[in-house]
Amino acid sequence: MISKSLRDQRRSLLGWSLGLSAFLTLYLGVVYPSIVQDPATYSAQALAKYPGALRDLMGGLQDFATALGFLQSVVYQLMVPALFVVCAVGLAGRSLAGPEESGTFELVVTLPMSRRSLVARLFAALALGLLIVAAVTLLVVCALAAGTGMDVGFDRILAAHTGVYLLALLFGTVTLAVGAATGRRAVASAAVGAWAVLGYMVVTVGRNVEAVAWLKWVSPFHYYAEGRPLYQGLPAGDYLVLAGAVAVFAFVAVLTFDRRDVGV
Repeated sequence: MISKSLRDQRRSLLGWSLGLSAFLTLYLGVVYPSIVQDPATYSAQALAKYPGALRDLMGGLQDFATALGFLQSVVYQLMVPALFVVCAVGLAGRSLAGPEESGTFELVVTLPMSRRSLVARLFAALALGLLIVAAVTLLVVCALAAGTGMDVGFDRILAAHTGVYLLALLFGTVTLAVGAATGRRAVASAAVGAWAVLGYMVVTVGRNVEAVAWLKWVSPFHYYAEGRPLYQGLPAGDYLVLAGAVAVFAFVAVLTFDRRDVGV
């Protein structure tokens, strides 16, 4: 079942790998060299003129003209995590709720395996599929960083990329769990999308608002970005929280689908 799921998703995995690689090539291979050639335009003083909310959304923009600052603000703060989350939600939605909703799930649930085993294998396929995309894009980032003269260690890039993978896997697993509970792909995608957007807003523009700042503890983005892996290395504690949440939601998906009356 794992290999079948990966075969079924191969076009999506290839498309996401190529699309993310193209995005990274554009920003690291074209945009960053142009910034290095004109650092005054992107100095801290110049960027301080941007609206505070915009700076918060992009991670502060304090050292945008440096290699670490550019990687943090452009690659690992918003765009790449957001694209990975969309990829994970799409893959997870198509693996369980999608076939059930379209009425093509009958042959799958009649296979000689338990429902628990089925969902566990779909989760494993999701984790492996995302790992493939993460591995490809990690190599692309490392190659472009070396080619453009970014003095950023492989361990720091690996730490940041690991966070992206865990963040996307968490949202993908939540999508799988909601899909297992409802059998509706749109419901799962909407619920996860709302949590992702609100969670990101809480830890960026909302971090200085006392009324909502406490919500950071239920935002996966807090555990993804708070440790600043590009600057400080692997935040093991925060990443363990993300991994633990993945395990919990995977378990919920297995139990929920096992107990629900599935429509085929």
